[in-house]
Amino acid sequence: GVGFKLIQALGIEKGETIDDLILYLDLVATAIGADIVPITGENRILAYHGLKVINSNPRMGFKAIITQIKKQTLTITDVVFIIAPRINAAGRMKHGNHAVTLLTETNMEDAIVWASEIEQYNTDRREADKRITQEALLQISEKKEEDRMTTVVYHENWHKGVIGIVASRLTETYYRPTLVFTKSGEKLAASARSVKGFDVYNALEGCAEYIEQFGGHKYAAGLTLLEKDYENFKAEFEKVVQDTIDPKLLNPEINIAAEINFTDITPKFYRILKQFAPFGPGNMTPVFMTQNLIDTGKGKRVGEDKSHLRVVVQQGNSAQITGIGFGMGDKHDIACGGKPFKAAYVIDENEWQGTIKLQLRLKDIKT
Repeated sequence: GVGFKLIQALGIEKGETIDDLILYLDLVATAIGADIVPITGENRILAYHGLKVINSNPRMGFKAIITQIKKQTLTITDVVFIIAPRINAAGRMKHGNHAVTLLTETNMEDAIVWASEIEQYNTDRREADKRITQEALLQISEKKEEDRMTTVVYHENWHKGVIGIVASRLTETYYRPTLVFTKSGEKLAASARSVKGFDVYNALEGCAEYIEQFGGHKYAAGLTLLEKDYENFKAEFEKVVQDTIDPKLLNPEINIAAEINFTDITPKFYRILKQFAPFGPGNMTPVFMTQNLIDTGKGKRVGEDKSHLRVVVQQGNSAQITGIGFGMGDKHDIACGGKPFKAAYVIDENEWQGTIKLQLRLKDIKT
């Protein structure tokens, strides 16, 4: 957004109008989504029109990525979880120039070649992310650190390009301020992630005597320190968080917009919901809750490692609706045990072989 306002100002000096800048809006929407900035005010307008460009007249690089994922219409969620990770993967695993080349390519055949390479980088990134997350969880378990107020883990061979993703993953298991360290030259480098309501930047300031450099904001930061200071830093960070965090912040909460029944979920209802898009920070996708759900017998764990949950549920005599819960494989027995349960979810569209159906993206389920 800031970059776009700069070229807009330069354009005004050259006598250009907003029509001359529309071709950049696909990049602007991608940046807004990838950086998880508030989608309010002018950002909301830029994201909205940027999505229009992506879906109607995308640059060759985007077109090459979209061709690979075989999806007709992209939302801001797709930009965040499909486009942005692939662009970021080049910088994480190889070099950011690969992504720049893809996004500036004007020949479709060459763009497809670059997109294929970046797709491989993204696959490598996912594999590294999964492996390092498992190693970090094992480290926490072996050191019996499950009950701490913080997560601080380190291995010299962890890939620097994915430690931020791993830190976010770890907060899904242990919901608390988290730092993941790796070796970077002669020093250790870390990515920090926080939990809602807690300022991890301030906490790092409280440990400044052990840190070489750090920067960031309330919920994410990066830092470097000398290896000899790692254990002292780890102890001090735990102490600072212990002294300053409200224990209530260590319990994740889901904000429910409304309790509804399955009979309320209609194509018309979803069309009205989409008018509030694009969704993101400051304008989050509404989460609904429905009680007395029963699995129809088709529920199962899915994914390579069976870590996800797919259910087909109904409420009373309602129509059956499919739900997918990413990382919710451990909730299988609650959903598929034959007893009623309640679910928190967002309403989504699933596109499969040219057919579009409404589905539930599960956030949590309880008995």
